[in-house]
Amino acid sequence: MLIQSTRFGQIEIVDSELIHFPHALPGFQAEKTFAYLPYQPESPFAFLQSINEPDLAFVIVEPFAFFKEYSFHLDDAIASELGLSDDNKPRIFNIVRIPEKTEEMTANLLAPIIINWNTRQAMQIVLEKSPYTVRHRLFPQGFPEQKEKGGK
Repeated sequence: MLIQSTRFGQIEIVDSELIHFPHALPGFQAEKTFAYLPYQPESPFAFLQSINEPDLAFVIVEPFAFFKEYSFHLDDAIASELGLSDDNKPRIFNIVRIPEKTEEMTANLLAPIIINWNTRQAMQIVLEKSPYTVRHRLFPQGFPEQKEKGGK
């Protein structure tokens, strides 16, 4: 399938690159299918590009690369709906906000995206009674190479 993207131009997508959100993403009720586009092979970053709306793409990140202690309880009803189990664990991503100063980018840890990688079904949930917020800095000390150049 060919899709149009403001960020990537026209791209060919295969079914295995599609992520389906049966309940849509909060705030984007018409958008239920996105292409999963890895940033680089070993990178924790990727893009979710809407297959219908060329201007709609999210930068996402696997949080454990930055927040080793990140954890939350996944409701049994959500796990069941997504077909998750001890033998089929989810992949977890968080939407990233990139401000003008990219070293100040943040991840929304309050609303993780839960994906059953086998079925490509996903859901974004909002955690209740959570210590997490929508803006956790990915690089609180600045980019690693900036820190090295500064000699700190």
